[in-house]
Amino acid sequence: MTPNPQVVGPDVPVPEAARMMKQGGFRRLPVVKDGRLVGIVTDRDLKEAMPSDASSLSIWELNYLISKLPVGEVMSKDPITIGENMPLQAAAKLMLEHKIGGLPVVQEGRLVGIVTVSDVLRAYLEREAELLVGAESG
Repeated sequence: MTPNPQVVGPDVPVPEAARMMKQGGFRRLPVVKDGRLVGIVTDRDLKEAMPSDASSLSIWELNYLISKLPVGEVMSKDPITIGENMPLQAAAKLMLEHKIGGLPVVQEGRLVGIVTVSDVLRAYLEREAELLVGAESG
């Protein structure tokens, strides 16, 4: 799990959330209001919020409208979450079953971390390395 992940509020404009994701190198942001998880926004959500090339609006009109669009309008509400004591294998199974790349980790409704596919792969590789070292020393 990645503890204390970067978060965004539901009133943050979509371009600001996109900038945060790009700068941080991540693909999802938990959305928190008054300390409680209210949703999650992904890079895909943000891309889908952007206007189509077929729009008849000018680039200035589009930029103005997008700058006023809050994350709360494009986020996934009530995301699937896990508790901090859930086994990693169970979290991986949930991600696979629901075709999602990350799970917010909550404790009493408050966000304490996030588990992503990268976290699962990292844990798998660490476990494999431990097994290899154990086999070589045994």
